[in-house]
Amino acid sequence: MQRSLNKVTQTGDTSYFAVNSLVSVLTDQPLDRLLDYKAPVGGVFQGAFVEVPLGPRKVIGVVWGMGQGGYDLAKTRAISRVLDLPPMRAEMRQFLTRVADYTLTPLSAILRLATRAPGLADPPSMRKVYALGDAEPDRATEARTRVLDILQGHNGLRFTKKELADIAGVTGPVVDGLVKLGAVLEVETPRDIPYLKLDPMMAGLSLSDSQKAGSEALRASIATQKYSTTLLKGVTGSGKTEVYLEAVAECLAQGRQALVLLPEIALTVAFLDRVEKRFGARPAEWHSGVTMTERRRCWRMVGQGNAQLVVGARSALFLPFQNLGLIVVDEEHDTSYKQEEGVFYSARDMAVLRASINGASVVLASATPSLETWVNADTGKYKRVDLEGRFGAAELPDMKAIDLRAEDMEAQSWISPTLVHEVEKRFERNEQSLLFLNRRGYAPVTVCRACGYQVACDDCDARMVEHRFHGQLICHQCGETKPVPTTCPNCDVEGRMTAVGPGVERLEEEAKRRFPDARVAVLSSDMAMTARVLKERIHAIASGEADIIIGTQMVAKGHNFPLLTCVGVIDADLGLQGGDLRAAERTFQLIRQVAGRAGRAEKRGIAYIQTHQPEHPVMQAILRGEEEAFWQAEADQRRIAEVPPYGRLVGIILSGPDLKVVFDVASYLSRNAQGLQKLGAEVFGPAPAPVARVRGRHRVRLLVKAAKGTHIQPALAAWRKAVKLPRDVRMQIDIDPQSFY
Repeated sequence: MQRSLNKVTQTGDTSYFAVNSLVSVLTDQPLDRLLDYKAPVGGVFQGAFVEVPLGPRKVIGVVWGMGQGGYDLAKTRAISRVLDLPPMRAEMRQFLTRVADYTLTPLSAILRLATRAPGLADPPSMRKVYALGDAEPDRATEARTRVLDILQGHNGLRFTKKELADIAGVTGPVVDGLVKLGAVLEVETPRDIPYLKLDPMMAGLSLSDSQKAGSEALRASIATQKYSTTLLKGVTGSGKTEVYLEAVAECLAQGRQALVLLPEIALTVAFLDRVEKRFGARPAEWHSGVTMTERRRCWRMVGQGNAQLVVGARSALFLPFQNLGLIVVDEEHDTSYKQEEGVFYSARDMAVLRASINGASVVLASATPSLETWVNADTGKYKRVDLEGRFGAAELPDMKAIDLRAEDMEAQSWISPTLVHEVEKRFERNEQSLLFLNRRGYAPVTVCRACGYQVACDDCDARMVEHRFHGQLICHQCGETKPVPTTCPNCDVEGRMTAVGPGVERLEEEAKRRFPDARVAVLSSDMAMTARVLKERIHAIASGEADIIIGTQMVAKGHNFPLLTCVGVIDADLGLQGGDLRAAERTFQLIRQVAGRAGRAEKRGIAYIQTHQPEHPVMQAILRGEEEAFWQAEADQRRIAEVPPYGRLVGIILSGPDLKVVFDVASYLSRNAQGLQKLGAEVFGPAPAPVARVRGRHRVRLLVKAAKGTHIQPALAAWRKAVKLPRDVRMQIDIDPQSFY
């Protein structure tokens, strides 16, 4: 018996375990340990996806290595079956392990990120696909000819009816008619079919000299097939996308796979169109907007090497790539790349980690890079490619401040007279204007004018935001809703409830009053549009079907409106409020990004920044366009304070229904941090979190500060393990926090 348990054969970077060998399996269940099982009949390879018994259930797992033993082996259960999936590669197992170690997350939770596709344990389902038949149609119509030309031109590749009809520009009945004639064959095939081949040799758009130099530098890095990270920096409208698509072409030409991460699902549809024009077919998609069927297909085809390019959200980093050669992180500064629920991780940082393990290249693209990326490029850790100026005839917009202290503002008005005048001029010239306010809904606060009561969420330490589009008050922390009250819940006085402050819906109301003849369109994530509907709305706006665009930060991300020549930032000071470490950086990034929407075609644009403090250093840097000076000054301040990227921060959030219990646990942790202090780390707190209650749970924060380069995770793990949390208290550890709410 003991001899059979040790039948292990080493094959390359993996191992084979013979039948009845003891193997350790990592399951996707919330168990922070590996479990021992016996290898099934036929044996099993390391990395194999398996189904194993766990209590009365059967769950998915991955063979992680040799079993630990040390107990009654007669009680060990066997693996139920090996799934028909490509084994997890050694570099993927290493990546998951390192993510778990870095983020202090149970490895099983990281595995769940890597297996978030439905039906992985199910046998393949079937669907109908269409290929070229032997017969000739009795009548050669233009539509029929297009279908047959598509099939002949793709070397026997099979399409679904929708794919074939869409590519040929015909309706489904045209395909059905050709099937009846035998000119097209209808075949049953597994539903998870390979994606259409992308052609990296297709000619792209004509590039400027700056773009050519940038693309050649990226191609050269990728050609080495060694790890590298490059910051691709260029002002909005400089053509960064076309440059990094040239890097994708180089990667595909090598036969390797590429991944492009986008910060906003709403950008995906337009980007997919650009990829299709560049490479002749659409790539695989991975984000919450695709169907469960397509998610499973994407996961399986990536693992089989039958998806050359994936375009997706941050979780696409955990797909089972077989030969990953390039990761592009577009708008790398965007805060949506940091996941702050469940597993706390930065997709930008983990992209660099995965590429370093795979010998792949990373391109971090941004007009306003994060300070961490800027410093890494400035110190030579990352390469840097700069695109000078805008593409074609477009010029950068002028930047001007509107000092609100000097404006004669009407009551309950937020568009200054100066900005009104500028918008009117654009309207008369049939040009578009954008009014930007990074605040969703109609008004951030609803107040009783009789007693001063502010309507708050019952379960959170937050004021409820009025959304007239939805006809209700909404808590932006937990999503709780209430009807808009007409009687004060506190003093019962009727008719004295009033909305205070502006959101984009209120700004729309004012714009329609001030510009009655103008067509006003609102772009906000609250509008509850699908990606397809949003694409159609943006296309309509870009085509001139709106005169004034009102939007939140959604409009700052990658959209191109050729007729837009005037941008007005309504409340530029909003992001500077509070004590956020990155307040200046994010305000600079957001205003520069949204200002960059203006003048992206032949006509020069201008951006007006409404502010009460035009002399503020951030505002001055924005107005003067002194980007490098701003980053250098911000870096110098961070260096003096020894905070990221010149130091390390770790956020600890304790939460529970009883505030005293939560504070007691936090205080105990603060008093017993000797292991951290031996590393030179400081522990600050406990203190109530800025949002002190969410969903009925009180939140208390601790902050750990350490020197840059400190390997702090082992000490944090020991610190966490030393305290036994009460049943209803939860602890979250956020390595390298991006927000401090």
